[in-house]
Amino acid sequence: MPGETPAVYQPRDASTLGDEAPRRDPAEENSGRRRRLEYPPAPEPLAVPVIDNHAHLDFRDGQVAVSVVEALDAAASVGVAGAINVGYDVDSSEFSVRAARQDGRLKAAVALHPNDAPELAAVGQYDDALARIAELAGDEEVVAVGETGLDYFRTGEEGRAAQRRSFADHLQLAAERGLPVQIHDRDAHDDVVAVLKDAPRLPEVVVFHCFSGDAELARICSEHGWYMSFAGTVTFKNAEPLREGLDVADPELILVETDTPFLTPHPHRGRPNAPYLIPQTMRLMAERRGVELDALCRQVMDNTVRAYGAWL
Repeated sequence: MPGETPAVYQPRDASTLGDEAPRRDPAEENSGRRRRLEYPPAPEPLAVPVIDNHAHLDFRDGQVAVSVVEALDAAASVGVAGAINVGYDVDSSEFSVRAARQDGRLKAAVALHPNDAPELAAVGQYDDALARIAELAGDEEVVAVGETGLDYFRTGEEGRAAQRRSFADHLQLAAERGLPVQIHDRDAHDDVVAVLKDAPRLPEVVVFHCFSGDAELARICSEHGWYMSFAGTVTFKNAEPLREGLDVADPELILVETDTPFLTPHPHRGRPNAPYLIPQTMRLMAERRGVELDALCRQVMDNTVRAYGAWL
């Protein structure tokens, strides 16, 4: 119920995910401060359901391990009807496909993360890894190739050529398979746009996951018909340029996501994130755009179905 943390996210003895699951660093990024590991209380449910465009349900965070089914049940209780679980390497992409086969509310995206591409190339494993991603992309549970793109925050100049090659390879794969592409764009807006404009062939659907641009990038995306998926970052106090991007985004190109377990919306920033917290972000988005919450939820759901197809 609203105001209480869902039971499956409260501390308990049983672990349903296992210690082998990847874990988020308990320290705050760049600060060294310890994070609060309690999951936030559930927000007021949405009357009109939406879908979490981008989640990593294989990541373990917080004080408890939560299964995919438990996470989706908690999300459904507040009007988040389903999710796309997104791969960032071979293991997580395989997990995404397995999880989607087990629960009809979930679909999968598969890819190699841009930060991993230079490391794989350096040890001669990139081609084999990409071949496995291409194989997984043929599974009927896969609705997108992602997350791929460019990240200049964590990868220096020495790794950028490998990132650009990987980005181009994933764009080609998505176009060949008729799948949308989910883009990871961090500190690389101009080059991401340049790669997209220069690509010999683009997928019909391009999605900027965790849209991090400003009004200028939002206008470029709107002009080209590229979707913008907004995460909890749009609620952060220091994110006014991002909200200005939301202001001018074409309403038919707006999606919503959590990037679980990262980017927990204000006022719970820094604590573990989960799909059940999407209503927090949706309410801020509706308020900022000056529209009724139900109307925006309906628009976002329509956009999601147009981008990926219907599965619920």
